[in-house]
Amino acid sequence: MERIWNKALRVVVILFTFHFSLFTSWAQTKNTEVLFETTAGNIRIALYDETPQTRDNFLKITKMGIYDSLLIHRVIKNFMIQSGDTNSKHAKPGQLLGSGDFDYTTEAEFRLPQIFHRRGVVAMAREGDKVNPERRSSACQFYIVWGKVYQDDRLLAKVQEKLDSVTQGQVKLTPEMIEVYKTVGGTPHLDGQYTVFGEVVEGMDVVEKIQAVKTDKNDRPLEDIRILKATVTKDLPQPKPAKKAPQKKGAKRPAKRK
Repeated sequence: MERIWNKALRVVVILFTFHFSLFTSWAQTKNTEVLFETTAGNIRIALYDETPQTRDNFLKITKMGIYDSLLIHRVIKNFMIQSGDTNSKHAKPGQLLGSGDFDYTTEAEFRLPQIFHRRGVVAMAREGDKVNPERRSSACQFYIVWGKVYQDDRLLAKVQEKLDSVTQGQVKLTPEMIEVYKTVGGTPHLDGQYTVFGEVVEGMDVVEKIQAVKTDKNDRPLEDIRILKATVTKDLPQPKPAKKAPQKKGAKRPAKRK
């Protein structure tokens, strides 16, 4: 009986260790947060410190008020929801959207295998490979991943074949990544091609609701879903102002202008 108990205990320890390592393999440092108040509900995202250029640009854009009143202009069921098109603020019903952006891009920041396209992460959109071989990110358009759960190993094998083709074999799905895609879900075919820079920490029910709405032939929701306001709720520490050097007694000071 004792031998059976010890064997069962070892199995529990192994399973716990595996799932703990699985969790820590994609746990990232998150010191900044942005809150999106939308017409469908609130979505709060935390930004990764491991992607500093993308993080800093996203914070800058948010503080500028760029996301206020923009539409969630592209929604694909079991895939993702997208926003950040600067032309969407005053878009007419049925207007084709997706081209509104700023005149700069940001450097790609791929952090595989720790950061990947699991369900709930936030990534930057970009132009296609033909005009953007460096896979630089849009200045302001982003998407939140929903994806699907891959219960069939054969489907993940096909995804790996596609990744081998488009990344020249540079992107490999690790056992930890595969386990997440089989249990949590996501969009593995985008790994190593789009910069993932954060994750939803509150409001995944809102994301789920949005990704299931009816859309037109261009994937725009038939009923507008709008970001009412975007706010940086947790910012980076601001640098302390430099202390002025104390002046020596009797030191001369610049003469005042008359």
